Amino acid sequence: MPELSRFEGMVIYLLFRDNKEHNKPHVHVYYGEYKAAIGIDGELLAGKLPARQLKMVTGWLALHEEEAYAAWNLAVSGEHFEKISPLR
Repeated sequence: MPELSRFEGMVIYLLFRDNKEHNKPHVHVYYGEYKAAIGIDGELLAGKLPARQLKMVTGWLALHEEEAYAAWNLAVSGEHFEKISPLR
């Protein structure tokens, strides 16, 4: 799983050609024993995260929306993408 970013104990991934199950632009987030699929628009699609981490991820996605969509478009085409810095 290619890593998109990492911060506050969370690792955010995109999968190559991953547009069949959820069929909307999303990331996969891992935090300890938790994992979730979250739409770039902030919608929780699958899994679970603690409320604080979910807020952090959705805020981060809002700040990096353009970069996240660009990375998503590359990933679903099977192409590599650049990591996104957790800081702006």
